[in-house]
Amino acid sequence: MTQKIIALVDGSIYSASVCENAAWISNRTAMPVELLHVLGRREPVIRQDLSGSIRLGARTALLEELAEVEGQRAKLVAQRGRAILEDGEAIVKKAGVADVTTRLRHGDLVETVGEVEKDAGLILIGKRGEAVDFAKGHLGSNLERIVRASHKPVFVAARAFRAVDKVLVAFDAGMSALKAVDHIARDPLFVGLSVHLVSVGAASPETQRALDNAHDTLSGAGLAAETRIIAGQAETALAQLVEAEKFDMVVMGAYGHSRIRSLIIGSTTTGMIRACKVPVMLIR
Repeated sequence: MTQKIIALVDGSIYSASVCENAAWISNRTAMPVELLHVLGRREPVIRQDLSGSIRLGARTALLEELAEVEGQRAKLVAQRGRAILEDGEAIVKKAGVADVTTRLRHGDLVETVGEVEKDAGLILIGKRGEAVDFAKGHLGSNLERIVRASHKPVFVAARAFRAVDKVLVAFDAGMSALKAVDHIARDPLFVGLSVHLVSVGAASPETQRALDNAHDTLSGAGLAAETRIIAGQAETALAQLVEAEKFDMVVMGAYGHSRIRSLIIGSTTTGMIRACKVPVMLIR
């Protein structure tokens, strides 16, 4: 079965970028695109006990009316979801991708992704969801849940799309970072891109040796790769480098060790995704 890009669209200001990134990735990898919109579970409109507070007969009529209103609301929400998918499909097709499907599901977003990701080569999601567009520096709550739960690479789209040419790989020599390098070497998405392997911290023979081995892996796959070690705190140094040298994308292991570990693991959502204005791909 051909693996596909599962792109999560929710109607937020990130949805267009999600669709444009999905099209760009599809055109480079030949993976089909599936746009997924999930209608979350919702409590009924009225939850309080009305018995005893309204005269007999009126209560039944009111509850029937409320049930009708809730039914109408559910229909409107579903119609909105289909409209979001239709708009997203139009964006992807306009970018030259013919193999696009849409799916509207009910339930918990993370559970739904877990059910459908077996067919996915990549999960694509916006940095923030519809409910937190106003909160600068805040990440969508579903993003971290999906990163933690998914077994597939997760591509986190930035607010504005631009085609990628220059890639920074956050490399800490941990197992997840090594898997990220192996993934890059095998993924046609990275063919022709400039890849820079960057470690943060004090230079050491061990770190340099790990970088050299990773460089050899990428070079052996025909990729143009460079390595470097920079000083500073991983939480800020990498984001500053992305901004200063105009990197278009960051790739890192979803789980790391040493200081880079704190970019993903912790009580708060990742500082790396929060700080960078470019897409971040996380490899499990």
